[in-house]
Amino acid sequence: MGDRIMADGKLRCYMPDLGRLLEQLPKNWGRWGENDEVGSLNFLTAQEVLRGVASVRQGKVFTLGIRIAAPEGDPIWPGRATAHRVNVMDRGHFMCGKAEPLSGGGEWADDMVVMYLQGSSQYDALGHVWYDNTLYNGYPAATTVGGMSKASVLPIAERGVVGRGILIDMARFRGKECLDRGETFTHTDLEAAAAQQGIEILPHDVLVIRTGWIGKFYRTPKEEFYRDFLEPGLTYSPELVRWFHEKEIPNLVTDTIANEVTVDPESGVTLPLHCALMRNLGVAFTEIIALDALAEDCAADGQWSFLYTAAPLKVVGGSGAPVNPVVIK
Repeated sequence: MGDRIMADGKLRCYMPDLGRLLEQLPKNWGRWGENDEVGSLNFLTAQEVLRGVASVRQGKVFTLGIRIAAPEGDPIWPGRATAHRVNVMDRGHFMCGKAEPLSGGGEWADDMVVMYLQGSSQYDALGHVWYDNTLYNGYPAATTVGGMSKASVLPIAERGVVGRGILIDMARFRGKECLDRGETFTHTDLEAAAAQQGIEILPHDVLVIRTGWIGKFYRTPKEEFYRDFLEPGLTYSPELVRWFHEKEIPNLVTDTIANEVTVDPESGVTLPLHCALMRNLGVAFTEIIALDALAEDCAADGQWSFLYTAAPLKVVGGSGAPVNPVVIK
């Protein structure tokens, strides 16, 4: 937060609004036409898909989605409810005479899940967060009323995401099992970690970053995990935004709930990268991703790049949707 000397001579803190904070930074609005709703995923052309396929060397497969409706609870943004699975049909119905077997004697189980669309491993819609009453690509914020008619998760889901992924293990780079509460890093840290891993972050790479934070959720009492909630993560700077723009990063994937440090320590603004990267550049955000097993394997065999594939659920008008990305090394 900055300081301002008021007319009475007293020094008071002020917080810049997002419009002022980001006004000099690049946007990709109109780059792919006035009707575009998938943003920087346009960088993942057929050529980029083949570059991802060329990263497959061993045939190892990793799924990156967390479990849904786990007995110990699910990591979610504070204020959201954890997923709740309910049986609506099982053996008990037949035992109690409340259901008849199918002809031939077949029986079945059925159940349902009640959950936030962003209450698990998920993709954000590009219109999920905005300021100045305007979404990605200049769409009016009023298009979110009653469901997102523009820049929803559906175009991302229908397109799918396939390309070369690269894992940057920031926790391992800093010699930790998990980054600390509120610990930050920048694009220069990412490049330093990549250099230590013996790999280069290239244009159009799906950028996958491990902090250890989601793994920590399963080892920590919930009260402690959520107390004075402040995640580690990328921190805003104009230079970082320009780096994402110059690298043409299509997709940011992390094992945190919001992909960035919760509150920017310099400006005091909450989640500025959601607007600087997702709203303005169209970078797809993928959050709450399980990366510990993949990171262990990459550290063991030295292969940090892979084919990254993902497709969120095709939720019409959704501000996000669950996903279970598949990585092939």
